[in-house]
Amino acid sequence: MGFQEQVLVIHGRKPVLEALTSSQEIVRVHISSRAAGKIVTEIENLARSGGIPVERVSDNRINALTRSGQHQGVAADIRAKRMQSLPSFLEQRTGRKYGSVVLVLDGIHNPANLGMILRSATAAGLDGVVVPDEGTARIGAVAIKASAGVAFKAPILRIDNALNAVALLRDARFDIVALDSGGESALKADYSDRIALVLGNETTGIQKEVLDICERTFSLPLYNGVESLNVAATAAVVSYILSSRREEE
Repeated sequence: MGFQEQVLVIHGRKPVLEALTSSQEIVRVHISSRAAGKIVTEIENLARSGGIPVERVSDNRINALTRSGQHQGVAADIRAKRMQSLPSFLEQRTGRKYGSVVLVLDGIHNPANLGMILRSATAAGLDGVVVPDEGTARIGAVAIKASAGVAFKAPILRIDNALNAVALLRDARFDIVALDSGGESALKADYSDRIALVLGNETTGIQKEVLDICERTFSLPLYNGVESLNVAATAAVVSYILSSRREEE
């Protein structure tokens, strides 16, 4: 697995300063050549005293690293040890007898929802959360904060898009299940030991091309006139359903 597959980039003076005073494994700090002030000096001194390389770079470089205009001239590379590509994850499980349980995110644009999903899935002990590069929020400062820092130890699986993700998982003999309205109750359904559960955008749902690959559809029963749940709340519920079914086996 390549080094870049294990790195998350955070940005902003306060988030980087907090990371430097935490137990996170910081690989490198990037500071704009134009950035100055007390906090910037503190960040630079803390990094250098801890043996962390500090690069003074152009604003364009910071913009490219963070894909954000809210970086305040500071960014940091942090190692996320459990993050890997989906193909690498599947290769490790070739021929193994135990099952695998993963979530696949399709069009989750809100970074706060992404962070909360990572936190719930990690807490429930799921094997992976597929976070595609296309159509899904970036794992940046907002997502990391919403995950309460769990994003750094979450089993994140990277791939270019959700369609390729479900195709690879299907070829690896995972049952591909959509979580969508009108499906069988997720509380009563039978679960296989190799399952990928697809969560879609709250407004538009799962892409048709992705939905076409899904073999089954589950839904959560809703009562008392409640029409829907936030996707992060839904992910928390199904993560623990999946976890409890695994414990029953």
